[in-house]
Amino acid sequence: MNRLVKTFSLSLCLLFIACNGNKSTTEQPSDSLPQRTFETVTVPVMISDPEERFEYAAKHYWNKFDFTDTVYIHLPEVTEQAFVNYIGFLGYLPIEKGAANIKDMMKKAEADKKVYTYFMDLYEKYLYDPNSPARDEELYIAVLESLLSSSVLDEVQKVRPAHLLKIALKNRIGEKAIDFAYTLSNNRVDRLYNVKADYLILFFNNPDCETCHAVIQEMSASLLIQNFIKNGRLKILAIYPDDDEPAWRSHMSFIPSDWINGFDKTQTLKNEELYDLKAIPTIYLLDKDKKVVLKDVEYRQLADYLATLLNN
Repeated sequence: MNRLVKTFSLSLCLLFIACNGNKSTTEQPSDSLPQRTFETVTVPVMISDPEERFEYAAKHYWNKFDFTDTVYIHLPEVTEQAFVNYIGFLGYLPIEKGAANIKDMMKKAEADKKVYTYFMDLYEKYLYDPNSPARDEELYIAVLESLLSSSVLDEVQKVRPAHLLKIALKNRIGEKAIDFAYTLSNNRVDRLYNVKADYLILFFNNPDCETCHAVIQEMSASLLIQNFIKNGRLKILAIYPDDDEPAWRSHMSFIPSDWINGFDKTQTLKNEELYDLKAIPTIYLLDKDKKVVLKDVEYRQLADYLATLLNN
């Protein structure tokens, strides 16, 4: 998820940090379990800079949490809510500081394996799941690195995190996207790096995907995108990464004529896992040097970024 898109209001977070003090975030755990609360830290009043207050709150967030108490994993109204608030704090920090906080927190969670795996699952749910509004691959990389260095997990349990990390480290923001070949409707083969434009939208799609059709309609109707295309500043490369060529050909009319419509005939994208395609559609924005500007974003994030370019 692009870090410009935040999960909740900055002002509300500031209010939470300033006023919550030692009050518990939840007072109503299940009656069948021992009562537990989550105590937050108090940010010293002499720290007045908003970013510094977030940094302090995130760094000390888990100071009063007992990572050896397995009761907490059965109280999502306490623990998961506290975790969601924590993810919100991290979203306002520079990525390197957020990653450092995660690694420190995960190290503390090694105090109990059940608690550790509980938080491991929460990180996947909120930072990795494609349906999560808080999804953030850069922060999830820190989680995966923590899992691989953990003394709590055995080698078998580290196989999946190692695989996910290998994929996540490809095509990162600021790095050059991986080049690949694609086949056009006339059977001519071209390559990603041969597309020349100031910006390139890389749109991985599937003919049977209703969400893909909806995004195609939004982009086609966008005056902003159409102006970028007409001015020669933007091109859109639609790629079908699966193996059903007849389905791709039968749905060609769904792709606008001013887009490039390609098919991965060799199935290299999937076989070599060049891009993380855990969800379709997947949208990237590349610059003229094919460096990744936006990675795996929603259409609205793409539109907002293009609007910023236009205003500048």
